[in-house]
This record gives sequence, C-alpha cells and structure tokens, in this order.
Amino acid sequence: MKVCELNQELIKYIETQVFPQYSKNEEGHGINHIKTVIERSLKFAKDYNVDINMVYTIATYHDLGHYIDRKKHEIISAELFMKDENMKRFFTDEQRNIIKEAIEDHRASSDHKPRSIYGMIVSTADRTIIDIDTTIKRTYSYGKRNYEGITEEEQIERVYSHLKEKYGENGYAKIYLKDEEFEKALQKLRQALSDKQSFINRVKKVVNEMK
Repeated sequence: MKVCELNQELIKYIETQVFPQYSKNEEGHGINHIKTVIERSLKFAKDYNVDINMVYTIATYHDLGHYIDRKKHEIISAELFMKDENMKRFFTDEQRNIIKEAIEDHRASSDHKPRSIYGMIVSTADRTIIDIDTTIKRTYSYGKRNYEGITEEEQIERVYSHLKEKYGENGYAKIYLKDEEFEKALQKLRQALSDKQSFINRVKKVVNEMK
C-alpha cells in the first residue's frame, strides 16, 4: 500500500538528530545536497507504489558516512543507518533491509543496478546538476578537501577531468528513471565540457568568486 503522508515524528527525529551530522561532510555532500536529493526523491516517488517514509529516510542517510571514507561511503552510510536503533521505531526489519540496500546501491560509480525501486529512486535523485557553476563549486570543494597534495592548477584541471569522466558522453553516472530535468542539465554540461579551454576558464572564474 502506498504511504502518502510523511511521519512527522520521523521528520522531527531526522531534522534534529541526523541533519546536523552533515556538517562533518564537505559542501558537495553536505546538508544542501541532502535536501536536494530528498526533494527529488519524493518527486520521483509520486509515480511509484512506494512508502515515502522509506524514500525520505534513504535520501537522508545516503551520504552520511562520506566524511569517514569517501571511497566506500555508501557502505558506511548504510551501516550507520542500521546502527541507528531509533529507526526500529519507524520501520520493520524487512523495510530496514530494503533501506540499507538502497543506500548501498546509490553510488554513481556502482558496478550494479540498484536492487529495488527504492535504490533506483535515490540513485536517480542523487544525479544532481542544479546548474553548471554549482556543479563546478561542488567538485572543486570536494577536491580541496580530498586532494590536498596537488597544486591549484591541478585542482582546476581535476574539476574538468572528473566532470568529463562522470558526465561526459561515455560517463559513468547513470540514471534509472525518467528525469527530463536532469537530461536537459546534462546536455548543457556536456556542451560546456566539449570546449576544454573555455570550461577551464569558467572553472577559474567560479573558483575566484568563491574566494
């Protein structure tokens, strides 16, 4: 049965106890990103016979462990969810396992398709290109936090190469549900990436404005 209303007690717990933990992540995987993924996940959920409390919770926890180990953050985030005893107040063991798997399956570079519609929803919702400059800011901030040993020029080059690898014509970022908003933004980004020097100049301009 489709659940049409969010549990207000669940929302209160997450907003007061879980959201604050995202201050430990860098900006690209911080609370603003999480709220965007929640909003997009709930939008997709309207078209499927799913429990929106589960959808909301998956989107909430999906990047929670990013600050611990970015390379396996999806596994850590799922573990943090399962260790949260308060979640037993809201979900059955079967539901909690589905949530765990969906969190594990959300990563763009995952080598397998999500195991449930819940995983497909959060994975698609997590492919966010709000606009090109915001995407540049997220990627640059991520690099500054995780690639401290490289020069500023190399940081800027990394922004281009990462976005090309992820969102280029043969990029690894996959979506599993129809998302016209993402497709339009993706085409704009690909067009911008097609001229490397112009894109590098754009990155430099965005970075300078951040300082």
